Amino acid sequence: MKIRLRPWSMDDLLSLVKYGDNPKIFRNMSDGFPFPYTEAKARIYIEKVSNDLPLKAFAIDLNGEAIGSIGIHIQSDIHRRNAELGYWIGEPFWGKGVITQAIQDIVRYSFLNFEIDRIFARPFSSNPASHHALEKAGFILEAKFNGTLIKNGEILDEYIYAIRR
Repeated sequence: MKIRLRPWSMDDLLSLVKYGDNPKIFRNMSDGFPFPYTEAKARIYIEKVSNDLPLKAFAIDLNGEAIGSIGIHIQSDIHRRNAELGYWIGEPFWGKGVITQAIQDIVRYSFLNFEIDRIFARPFSSNPASHHALEKAGFILEAKFNGTLIKNGEILDEYIYAIRR
């Protein structure tokens, strides 16, 4: 499957809700990810990320449809040469290499457009598919913290993967 990263638009509202409103996605995201994912919350998200220049969040597009989201969060202060990577993909596209390609694309974009030396991601221990996608994209496991996360009342390990310029 050939995907591309592109800016979000209000035309993506329904597909954002269609794919984002899924408890299987929510269980692997921080609590800031909305669930249920309503049209109102989707509108707020699209407005917020569309005003960022240069862009830091993108729709993952397959054949003109937004099927997921990927973005980086530039860190500040003493961590300012780092960016955190966040992403999700609609369930029908799991296991097809889509997210690995999106990760590789945003890494290239980020190193070209921002003064950063390291991009890191923090997948939950309960999401081995995300670990695999990061490894396929060239990320290295830097650390594992036992029992540091709480999601839906479950204590999880936190993994930190990174790639450097």
